[in-house]
Amino acid sequence: MSVLVLVEQLDGRVKDATLATLTAAAKLGDVVALVAGSGDAAVQAADAVSKVAGVSKVLLANDPAYANLLAENVAALVVPLMADHDAFLANATSIGKNVAPRVAALLDVMQVSDIVAVESADTFVRPIYAGNAVATVQSSDAKKVITVRATGFEKAATEGGSASVEPVTAPGDQGKSRFVGAETQESARPELTSAAVIVSGGRALGSEEQFHALIEPLADKLGAAIGASRAAVDAGFAPNDYQVGQTGKIVAPDVYVAVGISGAIQHLAGMKDSKTIIAINKDEDAPIFQVADVGLVGDLFQILPELTEKL
Repeated sequence: MSVLVLVEQLDGRVKDATLATLTAAAKLGDVVALVAGSGDAAVQAADAVSKVAGVSKVLLANDPAYANLLAENVAALVVPLMADHDAFLANATSIGKNVAPRVAALLDVMQVSDIVAVESADTFVRPIYAGNAVATVQSSDAKKVITVRATGFEKAATEGGSASVEPVTAPGDQGKSRFVGAETQESARPELTSAAVIVSGGRALGSEEQFHALIEPLADKLGAAIGASRAAVDAGFAPNDYQVGQTGKIVAPDVYVAVGISGAIQHLAGMKDSKTIIAINKDEDAPIFQVADVGLVGDLFQILPELTEKL
């Protein structure tokens, strides 16, 4: 079967989540990557994804209408292309979750969301109940529309491919939405969803000042990204971009350090696939210790400064 994959890129660099989605797509059949963007960044992304192992062809829609991947515009681009493809895959990110349902509705098919494994061409595995159970689902639709959880698949190799890049006719701006602006935070630290090490803080840190004073030095020593529980974000200790959990970002780093996080189901759903989980909490009965590989019971206000100093 032929699989069309929506590529997410930033300044010409293919995002790690897309590399994982390309791996999932390769389990289904022939992989065709769709780069929708504007200007040099789109061209650079198309060139980059053409080198990814397993990609057979790259379709490039270079038009100002796709500069910010507005869902209405991208869906109108994807649907005509699906006449030549059997499945459409997108990342289970804010962009993918915005585009895929529109594509599914326009094709009049059901969507299979957030898959973590491919059993066959029509059968997939996805988490349910905040990750406490997994469901095996089968789709009988002729066209499959799927979003992929990046933590469920290895990233495709960025070298080894030699796919051709072909321009596609773009329907352009649909006039249904417009991009107003974006507020982003620049950081020298790794991106949260692709970091090898993450240090996350919870409500037990007590204040925004304590959060930054204790978490940032440890993260700097470890070269880590910074995360936070929903409770910490709701309390104003950390920005929304830091939130890890079912309603935040799904991560699976090599090392996840949970500081002052009790381990609510909402948070565990976003980080329990981490390879090594280190929990620091004064409550020895905290649920976080049930998933932790290493647990340290004690006062984080004493432990963190000492740990940071010894690293």
